[in-house]
Amino acid sequence: MDQTTVQRGQMAAIGALAGLSVYGLSQIIDSDMLSDRAVLALVTFAATVFTGVLALAGPLTILRAALASACLALVTTGLLLGASFRFAVADNIFNSPFPALAAMVVGLVPLPFIIAAFGTGWRDYPALFSAAWTIVVRYAASWVFVGVVWGVIFLSDTLLSVVGLRVIRDLIDIEVVPFLVTGLTLGLGLAVVQEMKDYVSPYLILRMLRLLLPAVLLVLVVFIVALPVQGLSGLFGGLSVAATLLAMTAAAATLITTAIDQSDAEATQSPLLSGATQALAAILPIPAGLAAYSIWLRVDQYGWTPDRLFAAVVAVLALGYSLLYAAAFLRRKNWMGGIRRANIYMAVAGMAAAVMWLTPILNAERISANTLVDRYQSGKTLAAELDVSQLVVWGNAGAAALETLQVLAKEPGQDALAAALSKAATTTYSDAADPDPAKALADLVAALPLQPTMATSDRDRILSGVQGYELVSWLKACKTPLADGKPGCVMVIADFSPLYSGNEAIIVLRDTGDAMRYEAFVQIDGTVERRTVSTINGDLPYDATGAELIAQMQAIPPKITPVPLNQISVGDRSLLIFP
Repeated sequence: MDQTTVQRGQMAAIGALAGLSVYGLSQIIDSDMLSDRAVLALVTFAATVFTGVLALAGPLTILRAALASACLALVTTGLLLGASFRFAVADNIFNSPFPALAAMVVGLVPLPFIIAAFGTGWRDYPALFSAAWTIVVRYAASWVFVGVVWGVIFLSDTLLSVVGLRVIRDLIDIEVVPFLVTGLTLGLGLAVVQEMKDYVSPYLILRMLRLLLPAVLLVLVVFIVALPVQGLSGLFGGLSVAATLLAMTAAAATLITTAIDQSDAEATQSPLLSGATQALAAILPIPAGLAAYSIWLRVDQYGWTPDRLFAAVVAVLALGYSLLYAAAFLRRKNWMGGIRRANIYMAVAGMAAAVMWLTPILNAERISANTLVDRYQSGKTLAAELDVSQLVVWGNAGAAALETLQVLAKEPGQDALAAALSKAATTTYSDAADPDPAKALADLVAALPLQPTMATSDRDRILSGVQGYELVSWLKACKTPLADGKPGCVMVIADFSPLYSGNEAIIVLRDTGDAMRYEAFVQIDGTVERRTVSTINGDLPYDATGAELIAQMQAIPPKITPVPLNQISVGDRSLLIFP
């Protein structure tokens, strides 16, 4: 067997194993076999390992790729798992996207450095540049291949179904098969793209991106020229403006990088594009500086929040890129080499920032919660202006800050603070305010109206199969009162279906703004499984009508009536008409 076939088989096997791991993890999550932190660790480790192995195998041997990816996965998993302890429920770390983004930076950005380290050295810019863009192109082309394969599969199934054959459809209906097919074809695609690296290269994309340089330069020049005329009043209105400026800075830096390429020999030789590249490098500190100033004004006016802290970190990185680019341009001699060195320095700085975000150094929730309390105590923020609702999503630090405010509210002269906390307590709840899931379960049992009221044993069995974070979410809904002040939730226990042993449960929940949620649970072999709630015509009550439904179900035990439906049964298949 030739080396090419062996390589393809190995990559296909790794991809299939990745698909199997995704399927296995999904089953573990659905079965509640492990704690939320164990699941978080497994998912992070598996995602980092397989992403790394599939990216590194080819440029590196599979053994080296596996060892390097495993080390990287251990670091990424350890950091994200450690950061999850900022919250009583691990899943709540994803209340904001920033921890996940930081973990992605830690798990992905080092990959080109690993490839270069096993070659000419981790600081060799041509090796880094080529490795980074090759990884992007390999994955992009391979995912296109996966899409084509699935298109062929569905087309083949449609064709065979014309002659009554369901072989492909029956295979796809096996839960694990789609995961296997996707993983296998992804691995095979990556192997083939690596074989054809001389033909499937990033250079076409790089050449096309260079063409955008004059357009981006023109837009930035017009923006800068218009600033004195239009004034700066609209520039500092919020984070959205800063985000636009930072995105434009990132786009410009990317285009500059494509223009200078991996060496002077491959850099653009066009006088127009070369001039645009230099001009863009010279003015890049302006949008980056304006973005940083805009963020600082918001922080000075309102204090830190995780969003503002993340924006500030990105702004510092943008300033680093732009100032180093401008300095390289001003030095003139070997200015392209200076920008290439800046890219290496700033990539390392970006990884360091991501690591710090997941460590106590940049604990965004703690910094934000402490700032909120400090600003109130210093008089910068009035009690009526306190956004106490933010504390309930800032994890343990938010809970500690809330406790500090509650103690402070008992002191003389703190009536306004006490009123603000009292108002917030009637409309907000999360595990940050009460970080004990067992306490959340007890509170939910006390707050959740039950019909019939004596069905407590079924209620307790069903609630015992629901994850802690969801119990907290339900309790929050129950504490969102109806118009008459009663809880915004209800549970009905009954024998809804002869398909399941024992009784089943339907839970109706009202969230803020009259948004409705409907949940159903059945008991199968002692385990609790989720089902879908619907009406016979598919029209579930929402908004005010949903709230009325909750009130009616709380007042009187609802009638349990049969569904007026018959169906055609042919073997194990059935047909019915919905009204």
